[in-house]
Amino acid sequence: MSEQTREESTSAARRVVVVGAGMAGVQTAVALREQGFTGTVTVIGAEPHQPYDRPPLSKAVLLGKSEGSAFDVDFEALGIELRLGCEVLGVRPGEHELDTETGPVPYDVLVLATGAEPITLPGTEGVPGVHLLRTLDDAERLRPVLARQHDIVVVGAGWIGAEFATAAREAGCAVTVVEAADRPLAGALPAEVAAPMAAWYTDAGAELRTHARVAHIEPGAVVLDDGSRLPAGAVVVGIGARPATAWLTGSGIELGAHREVVADARLRTSAPDVYAVGDCASFPSGRYGERLLVHHWDNALQGPRTVAANIIGEATGEPPAVYDPVPYFWSEQFGRFVQYAGHHSAADTTLWRGDPSGPAWAVCWLRESRLVALLAVGRPRDLAQGRRLIEAGTPMDPELLADPARPMKTATA
Repeated sequence: MSEQTREESTSAARRVVVVGAGMAGVQTAVALREQGFTGTVTVIGAEPHQPYDRPPLSKAVLLGKSEGSAFDVDFEALGIELRLGCEVLGVRPGEHELDTETGPVPYDVLVLATGAEPITLPGTEGVPGVHLLRTLDDAERLRPVLARQHDIVVVGAGWIGAEFATAAREAGCAVTVVEAADRPLAGALPAEVAAPMAAWYTDAGAELRTHARVAHIEPGAVVLDDGSRLPAGAVVVGIGARPATAWLTGSGIELGAHREVVADARLRTSAPDVYAVGDCASFPSGRYGERLLVHHWDNALQGPRTVAANIIGEATGEPPAVYDPVPYFWSEQFGRFVQYAGHHSAADTTLWRGDPSGPAWAVCWLRESRLVALLAVGRPRDLAQGRRLIEAGTPMDPELLADPARPMKTATA
């Protein structure tokens, strides 16, 4: 880049283009304005809808309690251009150009915020009555299904499967959840932590079938590999999500083992002037000593502030902002509020606070006496205090911590 071009790119005339109109993309655009960026900001989204929040899709929108979940953002007042219903086809980092179905879009800085897409069950393409739940259109297609109180089979007992099963039971549907693993949330939580959650399904009137693999789905039924047939007026597949990055093939931008964009601690990609944030990107965590790929709402809310600060900082000479959050997410399922903070894979100690057969309990993970992660069921105060203790790296007293009657903040060593 010539000196003249560099000077132009650091001026107020810089063009930031954000690909993705979900939480991460919208919050990046908003954060740029909030932090004083005066150049042009364009957000490109594949869906035609006004940008919206996703968590209500499996709750209020699905049950007809809300018509939508559009972000409360005045894009026009903020000077943010929206290009909706526009498919992005590729990017040429050397030319600083994005390829879209309506033609090339030049940029000075590009932010990748394309999120994740649901994994489909092989052989279900085109089978009537098979649904995913990721977009507003998905929720609107499923709303009349719940209203008709169909027999519903949910494939996958992860977070989205549990949340959908909760909504379906609330709507009066008969619900069977099939899970290939031996427990719900097998990919997210250790066996001893996830095991008590199996009873939640029964308590809510849903049937949970573990060790159950789907052989195939046909109109009106799900056939398992043991030959059993489950009647299904509708099937909802919730077996996970993967970064939506297929469009980056051939761009030269480095992708990781899960096909996510590999970002550095500032959320920069391997290509110059290209950042990545939210579900589509992994980042190195100094706190946990490993690269994290976090598919949760809070990551899509927090990361954009770092991206905006670094875009502006490159022009103003401000010190770089490093992204190293304590991951956080929540789930509402079967009348319980479940919250998780941190990352437990490297923990050396697991402590329980309360009886997991009861309505409120927590699990704490420690490493070298410091809290690294916390799961709280119906104990929001534990979560709030625990999150701060994780951030501070405060040494804990395990004996005091295991007492559910003691506030966590008073269980320090």
